[in-house]
Amino acid sequence: MIVVPDDFPSVFEGSEAHERAKALGEVRVFRERGAEDEAELARRIDDSTVAVNIRAYARFSDAVLARCPKLRLVAIWGTGTDNVDLDAAARRGVTVCNTPGANAIAVAEHAITLMLAVARRIPGIDREMRSGAWPRDMLVQLHGKTLGVFGTGAIGARVAELGRAFGMDVLAWSARQGSAADKRDILTRADFVSLHLRLTPETRGFIGAREFGLMKRGAVLVNTGRGGLVDRQALHEALAGGRLGGAGLDVFHDEPLAGGDPLLGIAHTVLSPHNAGQTAEVRRDGLLKVIENVECFLAGRPANTVSA
Repeated sequence: MIVVPDDFPSVFEGSEAHERAKALGEVRVFRERGAEDEAELARRIDDSTVAVNIRAYARFSDAVLARCPKLRLVAIWGTGTDNVDLDAAARRGVTVCNTPGANAIAVAEHAITLMLAVARRIPGIDREMRSGAWPRDMLVQLHGKTLGVFGTGAIGARVAELGRAFGMDVLAWSARQGSAADKRDILTRADFVSLHLRLTPETRGFIGAREFGLMKRGAVLVNTGRGGLVDRQALHEALAGGRLGGAGLDVFHDEPLAGGDPLLGIAHTVLSPHNAGQTAEVRRDGLLKVIENVECFLAGRPANTVSA
């Protein structure tokens, strides 16, 4: 059996991918909230062989996997695997697959959009004009600036390509490959820093107080990766204290963002609700890639497997 325990808000049910999955056997889809609770997640997965993971709030911990002995595959829609205990999955013989690149174009465009929105103060200017003002603030252009890209997978590589198209000098850093510039060098030189790393124990808090101290005063941080890549308190202090010129954020430590979060009171931030990849093309192609991974796994063919 194939189960989708976390189709809330619903994107899978009734889709082309759903119809294709039905050809593989029985498919059970849960459209109700509740998969964020581990006991409920385990109950929904129950005796299924395959779990299709749509939302990152469904956490496949060791405790969940232990209660689902028949589970053999967790097929993730998207790139991030921080909601899956990969070590526990390996110990229990559960394969984990994801769909890297499916949302690369959309997320990269969103990252550049956040850069522009912060640099050109678009949200603030729009609000002022609607209140009757005619603001004449000095703005920032991307051309001629230095862009530091951390993470050179499909998304980061596309951001670097778009940055160069704007006339930016791009410095890229990879956690897995040799980089032309080291982390410290990039941080000290970049006018814009864009994060596209997987969230792992090694990258959690990748940008903290030390890193903000290295960055140029007035630099802009863009994060479309995971909220945990940045130390929360250090980010608030860097913004409130004027170290950063602004931040464009699509991901947060707590999602949805809590009503009293300090970020909501900082004018030079541009916030979006973890929706950088929410386009019709990403939804269609990404969900189909998830089912392709399931098809390959069930047929004994190679799938896009993730290891710890």
